[in-house]
Amino acid sequence: MKQPTSHGKKPAKSRRETREELNQSARDRKRQKKHRGNAPGSRAGAAQQGASGKKGAGDKDPRIGSKKPIELGAKSAPAKAPVVKKVVLSPREELDKLESDDRLDGLLERLENGETLSSDDQNWVNEQLDRIDELMQLLGLSYDDDEEEGEEEVQEDMMRLLRGGN
Repeated sequence: MKQPTSHGKKPAKSRRETREELNQSARDRKRQKKHRGNAPGSRAGAAQQGASGKKGAGDKDPRIGSKKPIELGAKSAPAKAPVVKKVVLSPREELDKLESDDRLDGLLERLENGETLSSDDQNWVNEQLDRIDELMQLLGLSYDDDEEEGEEEVQEDMMRLLRGGN
């Protein structure tokens, strides 16, 4: 048995749409759907429109990043050479360092023994000896200082002997 509804009325039957009406509504939905979103190729244009309020921003490329080409091979990035600070030595320290140089001593011994050196070694020895001469002149020293002191002592001793000696 059917129970009566609380309204007392039966619901009205809705009219069914015909095939033509259904087709037309489907075309309308499709047309609305087709017009959604941005136009094709407008990705860059939208960024320029949004930035049009700023001066000079229209010329800037909206893509962010460096335009510098990078190498994609197996090469590693070139290592930067470590910075070596040159220590400035006083003339006396530099002279002491040059006089105690093992390489210079070895090459000078070879020269004294009558051996001939390669042109590179000979040039290096000449440069070092020239630098030693410069430093000795700066410091007021000479090679003959030791000999002169010895000669002065000998002359003083001879003068004492000639005078009658003490």
